[in-house]
Amino acid sequence: MPTITDLFTANALLDYSGTREYKPFLGDAMFATRRVEALKLDQLTQGSKTPIIASVSAFDAEAEIGSRLTEKRAFELALIKRKMQIKETDLYAMLNPRTPQEQAFLKDQVFNDFDVLNQGVLARVEAMTMEMLATGKIHLADDNDKAVVDYQVPAEHQEAIADNTWDKLDSADPLKDMISWVDKMDVLPTRALTSKKIYRLITTNPKVLAAVYGKDTGRMLGQADFDAFMQAQGLPVIRTYDEKYKVEQPNGTYKTARYFPEDRIVLFGDDQLGEKVFGPTPEELANLSDVQGSVKSNVYDMIYTETKDPVGTWEKATGLALPSFAAVDEVFQAQPIKLA
Repeated sequence: MPTITDLFTANALLDYSGTREYKPFLGDAMFATRRVEALKLDQLTQGSKTPIIASVSAFDAEAEIGSRLTEKRAFELALIKRKMQIKETDLYAMLNPRTPQEQAFLKDQVFNDFDVLNQGVLARVEAMTMEMLATGKIHLADDNDKAVVDYQVPAEHQEAIADNTWDKLDSADPLKDMISWVDKMDVLPTRALTSKKIYRLITTNPKVLAAVYGKDTGRMLGQADFDAFMQAQGLPVIRTYDEKYKVEQPNGTYKTARYFPEDRIVLFGDDQLGEKVFGPTPEELANLSDVQGSVKSNVYDMIYTETKDPVGTWEKATGLALPSFAAVDEVFQAQPIKLA
């Protein structure tokens, strides 16, 4: 009788990995993927783009000795993993199929499980990346405020509006706030990311409408006109990110969450912000003899039998990852509204 490792050989998993393509996240375009053969990430910040002026010197005098603004920080990559069990009845059906078609169908179900597991690992990396971009921190556990990675965004590049929050249309002045933020930055921000909720508060604000079209215009502000206005004023063009994911609760129910926080806006320039850094997982390094495994999109997939009574056969996806934030000094992170 064939075993589970006979059905899902390393070559079969590799063939599966080579044919699966996952929809890219927005963060993939902003943070390039890089793999390192280490468990820690040494992050080099770029330092300010503001020139450090050289001194005028007399002839035959020694030149002024300069210092580098680049700063090195070390972070440990986060281990991300999730698994699903192949039930004994499904395992029996795969190993003793009534027809080849039934076996192929059941194998496809396992590969579909891996799609879900792999995308779950990649979704966690995207959620960490967007939390870092929006707040400067990453909470590694959904319910643990102690497991936090702090990228140390300068305090002068962060602001939570206390009084005239942008949902108070009569008193809020988003343009004035954004001009103030831009003035505090060392580089000119050309892009901004926020939620659809905040974007609509901006484009329906009376002061914004008056600035774009004139007082009492009655017109609705479209994206093309708003983009042109923002560029003419030397302000960043704003885009939204409202994709969501689900979190399974201990009781088996699911909670919906957002990759980018709904109450945040971040301003940044054209340069690359950082990277999504992946490393080798413990399972990959162990090279276990009784496990069939392969790597897809820097996620390690494996099938293994854990217990003999009952027979516990599992599909598991594991990733070791953490985003880097090289442009940590070149962003402005704001919280213009307060969610209930």
